[in-house]
Amino acid sequence: MSKDPGDLYILLISVHGLIRGSDLELGRDADTGGQIKYVVELARALAAHPSVGRVDLVTRQVIDHKVSPDYARPEERIAPKARIVRLPFGPRRYLRKEVLWSYLDGMVDHMVQYVRRAGRIPDLIHTHYADAGYVGAPVASLLGVPLVHTGHSLGRVKRLRLMEKGAKESTVESQYNITQRIEAEEIALDTASLVIASTHQEVEEQYSLYDNYQPGRMVVIPPGVDLSRFHPPLPGEPEPPIRRELARFLRDPDRPMVLALSRADERKNIATLIRAYGENPRLRERANLVVVAGNRDDIAGTERGSREVLTSLLLAIDRYDLYGSVAYPKHHQADDVPDFYRLAAATRGVFVNPALTEPFGLTLIEAAASGLPVVATEDGGPRDIVGACRNGALIDPLDAGRMGEAILAALSDGERWSRWSQSGVRGANEHFSWRSHVARYLGEVERILGERYRAPTLAPVRSRLPTVDRLVVCDIDDTLTGDAEAARALMDRLQESNGRVGFGVATGRTLEATIVALRDWNVPTPDLLITSVGTEIHYGNGLVTDKGWRRHINYRWGPEALRAALAEIPGLRLQPDETQRPYKISYYMDTREAPSLREIVRHLRKRDLHSNVIYSNQMFLDVLPIRASKGLALRYLSWKWGLALERILVAGSSGNDREMLLGNTLGTVIGNYSAELNRLRGKPRIYFAQGHHAWGILEAIEYYDFLGDIRIPDEETVET
Repeated sequence: MSKDPGDLYILLISVHGLIRGSDLELGRDADTGGQIKYVVELARALAAHPSVGRVDLVTRQVIDHKVSPDYARPEERIAPKARIVRLPFGPRRYLRKEVLWSYLDGMVDHMVQYVRRAGRIPDLIHTHYADAGYVGAPVASLLGVPLVHTGHSLGRVKRLRLMEKGAKESTVESQYNITQRIEAEEIALDTASLVIASTHQEVEEQYSLYDNYQPGRMVVIPPGVDLSRFHPPLPGEPEPPIRRELARFLRDPDRPMVLALSRADERKNIATLIRAYGENPRLRERANLVVVAGNRDDIAGTERGSREVLTSLLLAIDRYDLYGSVAYPKHHQADDVPDFYRLAAATRGVFVNPALTEPFGLTLIEAAASGLPVVATEDGGPRDIVGACRNGALIDPLDAGRMGEAILAALSDGERWSRWSQSGVRGANEHFSWRSHVARYLGEVERILGERYRAPTLAPVRSRLPTVDRLVVCDIDDTLTGDAEAARALMDRLQESNGRVGFGVATGRTLEATIVALRDWNVPTPDLLITSVGTEIHYGNGLVTDKGWRRHINYRWGPEALRAALAEIPGLRLQPDETQRPYKISYYMDTREAPSLREIVRHLRKRDLHSNVIYSNQMFLDVLPIRASKGLALRYLSWKWGLALERILVAGSSGNDREMLLGNTLGTVIGNYSAELNRLRGKPRIYFAQGHHAWGILEAIEYYDFLGDIRIPDEETVET
C-alpha cells in the first residue's frame, strides 16, 4: 500500500439492525440479516491485514429493554485492531430502518464529532446500504476523504420486484419510503469514488437503473465468508441437537431434506417455495421440507412484516395439508446453522434460496462449503456463486411449478448430486474466502487513495469564533432583514451576552451584496459570513477568506460542462454576471417551462456531472460543487473551530436554508417562510416560529433557552 505499513484507518458505516461482535441475532427481523454478518466479518478481516492499522464499524446505539443491553454499549472491541462504535441519534429505542430516515441528519453530525474525538481523520469511509450512504456522503465530503459504497440491496430493484408481484405504488411508497431510499442511493453513487458490488449482474442490470450509473467506478468483489465452521458431514459425527427438534415435525426424518434458511421477510419468497413443494406430489413423496425462518416466541409478537410471512406460511401448510412433511422450528442458535446444512447433505438433500432478489447469497456459499447442492433464484449473487462453484441450478423465483421440478431433479440424479456436492466444496473455498476478498479490496483502495483530495486545511485564521461558546447563524433576506425594529432588537439581545455568543449570516447573496445589505439594515459586521449559497466563507471585520474551504469544494467541479448541460433545459435563464461566482452558477427558473427539479438533477447525473442543485423562493436555481452548501459550510466550521452543532442556532426562511436547518443544529423556520420548507414540519430539532423576520429568531432564542442552559428538544416523540 502507498500508506505506511499498518497505518491505514478504515471507517465502516452500517446503520440499521442489531450489530454486535458475537451471537449475531440473524433472522430476528427484516433488518438483522446477512448484511449484519457481512460488515462484522469484513471489519475483522480488514483488521487482520498487515497494511491496516485501525477499523471502526460505526452503527446506531440502541437503549431498549426489548433488546440486549449489548447494543447500548458505546464501543465493543471485536478484534485487536477493530471495534464497533455505537453513536446515539434519534430515539433511544430500536427502530426499523424505514423509520430512521428522519434522524439520519443527526447521525451525520455525530459522526463528525466522533472523528474529532478520535483525533484522526480516516483514510476512507465505506458505507453499507442506502441509509449509511446518506450519512457517509456528507461526512466524506466534509472530511475530504474517498467514499466507498456497497448497496447490499437496491431500492429501484425492490420497487420493480414488488410491482411485478402486484403491489400498488402507493403501498410500496408508504411502507418502504422507497423514493427517499432511492434518492439516498443516488447521493451515495454521486459522491463515491468506488462502488463495490458482489456480482456482475448487480453492476450491469441493477445499478444501470440509476441516474448516477458509472460502471468505471464500480468493481465486482465476491463477498468473503468465514468458512471455518462449514464442511461436509463426517463419518461418525454425533447427531446434532437440532435434529431432534426437526424430528418433532416429520413422520420420516430420514428422507432427503429440502432446506431453506432465511429471515421471515417477504423478499425471501418463502410462500412460493411452499407452493412449489405443496403442488408437486412426487417431490412431497420423496423429500421433507425444512423452513428455518428466524426465531420467534409467538408469531403475534413479531414485527408486522415477519408476522405476515409466518402467518402465510402456516396457512399454506394447512392448505396443502403438509403436516408431517414440513418442519418450521421456532428457535435455533447460530451454532445450529452449520448443522442444518450438514444434516441436509447427510440425507442427500438440497438447499433452496427462492428469494425475489439476492444481492449476496451468503447462505449459498455456506451450503456449498458444507457439500450441499443448491437450487437458487436466478437473480443477483446466485448467478456468480453457482457459476463459480458449479454446484446447482438457477430458477425463476416466481415460477412455482418449475421451482418444484428443479428441486425434484436435483434430488433424483445421484451421480450429479455427488458431482455438485464435491464441486461446491472446492469452489466455495477457492473463490469466497475473506483473504481473497480483502486482497482485492485493498488493491482497489490503494488506487483511489492515490487519487484522493486532501482533507480541508484546519490552519487557524484570525477570528473571534474560538472565544465563543455558542453561535447564532441566520439567513439575511426576509429572515434577518424585513423589519428594522426586529433586527435592532436581535442585535441588542446578542450584545447582552458579554461576548460569549457569536453571530453569523448564511446567505445566497455574494459577499459584496451581503455587505451592502447589512449596512442598509444597520447590522454590524458578523463574526462569520457564509455567502454565495455556502460556497464562500469569510471572518469578521477584516473579511478574511477561508482558503481551505475554497480548496475543499473544488472537488469534481466542472462549471463549463455544467453550463453546457443546463443550456439544454428550457425555462432556465442565467442571472446577471454580478451574481455568478467561481463556485456558483445561478439561474432564474420559470416553473411554467422548466422540468421538475428532480428531472434537472437526473439530466446532470446521467452526464456524470457532479453538483448540488438548490431551488429557492419559487424562482432561483443555484448549481454548486457537490461539497458545497450552507449546511456543509456550517458543519465544516463546526469541525474547524470545535463548536458542537447543538450549540448553534440556525434560522432561515427559504429552500437554500434546508440543509443547515437539519441535523443536530437548533433549527428555526421563521413565520414568513417559503413553501419549500413545509417538508421540514415534524423533523427533530426544527422549530416553526410564529414571528416574522428577526422576531422569529428572538422567539427561537426563548424556545431553546439559547442564552441560558440551552434546551434540546426530545426526539422520542416521533411515531414509528
